[in-house]
Amino acid sequence: MVQHMPEAGELEPIERASRDELQALQLERLKWSLKHAYENVPHYRRAFDEAGVHPDDLKTLADLAKFPFTEKKALRDNYPFGMFAVPRDKVVRVHASSGTTGKPTVVGYTQNDIDTWANVVARSIRAAGGRPGDMVHVAYGYGLFTGGLGAHYGAERLGCTVVPMSGGQTEKQVQLIQDFQPSIIMVTPSYMLNIVEEFKRQGIDPATSSLKVGIFGAEPWTDAMRREIEERAGIDAVDIYGLSEVMGPGVASECIESKDGPTIWEDHFYPEIIDPDTGEVLPDGAEGELVFTSLTKEALPIIRYRTRDLTRLLPPTSRSMRRMGRINGRSDDMLIIRGVNVFPSQVEELILGMPALAPQYQLVVTRDGHLDALEVHCELREGALPQDDAQCSSLGRDLQHRIKTYIGVTTTVKLLPAQGIERSMTGKARRVVDRRPKQ
Repeated sequence: MVQHMPEAGELEPIERASRDELQALQLERLKWSLKHAYENVPHYRRAFDEAGVHPDDLKTLADLAKFPFTEKKALRDNYPFGMFAVPRDKVVRVHASSGTTGKPTVVGYTQNDIDTWANVVARSIRAAGGRPGDMVHVAYGYGLFTGGLGAHYGAERLGCTVVPMSGGQTEKQVQLIQDFQPSIIMVTPSYMLNIVEEFKRQGIDPATSSLKVGIFGAEPWTDAMRREIEERAGIDAVDIYGLSEVMGPGVASECIESKDGPTIWEDHFYPEIIDPDTGEVLPDGAEGELVFTSLTKEALPIIRYRTRDLTRLLPPTSRSMRRMGRINGRSDDMLIIRGVNVFPSQVEELILGMPALAPQYQLVVTRDGHLDALEVHCELREGALPQDDAQCSSLGRDLQHRIKTYIGVTTTVKLLPAQGIERSMTGKARRVVDRRPKQ
């Protein structure tokens, strides 16, 4: 397979910097970020004061371990704009992702933040083999989700031609790929396989398309899925990583020449691996929970943010910065269904808001073709049973609608009689049943 190999002269100086040069820049920026957060975000001032630390206590990068972690709960408790470190009129864009309650997790960006984000995504696309003038077909969703616009601005910053297709309309995806002849596609890996199937349905060999590179993110995927995509679509498949609280897509991205795990753009995002139970910082190579501190963000500085992703830090290869290994799970109970973050507690809150339903529920995850599907099993409350099948169906549709509205994921709802959900020996219902095939 032909690969687009970047020449050394095309890299930014920081991508070739020595470890000492990179760490000196990180320390300078980290001091600024801690001070910026402490002076402008009441949450951080309280958290630092309670922990007995001050930004001036940071003398070395290792001193970051003295500072408290930030959890998603902090963003929820300060909804909507309480975590912003600049006046609201300096925030040029707001994105949001689903939180653990009906309220989304809100993130804001100054114009400098938007520029930084565009730059790191442009760097990511270039690392994947993209060059100015390439046409990029963006099939991530646009809107409050950071995927579509993050990819879009980065591709434009690199000098590419952007096709802002967004998600869905699979037949049209194939038509535009055939007509416009893009060389790069940015999309979730599971949806890429749907596009491949649509090519075949139309009698077209997907390996004959104009696509050469796929930049895939927004959901976990395996090396087996990479091989399947590359073989069936005739492309190089590279992994891009990000999360809205830290920036969006482009926090880390694979280099096409090595495809050995996403390189973390450490000049903007400082990574740590911690023991998820004790919070102890672990050495490079050890598996634990990934934690990020932003080094240059203005509107929403994030200090030691617990991503809940379980991985490890690996030494540099194609660039001067460290890589992250394959994500091997999470330290919480979050599911990712077709790119949407789903917490069981979100579904629980919606069920508890419906008097006819008991608080017992179960989320059953299956795979429909190449896409994950979610089925919600819940129990009817004794003494509040619907009078007939029509009322029961209406109740199920109501919950299905609420889940789609507040969480953003399409589900199938199955209503069971009281005690219809299996309990464990301790009487607790098993909240998540994952029936997806193991790869």
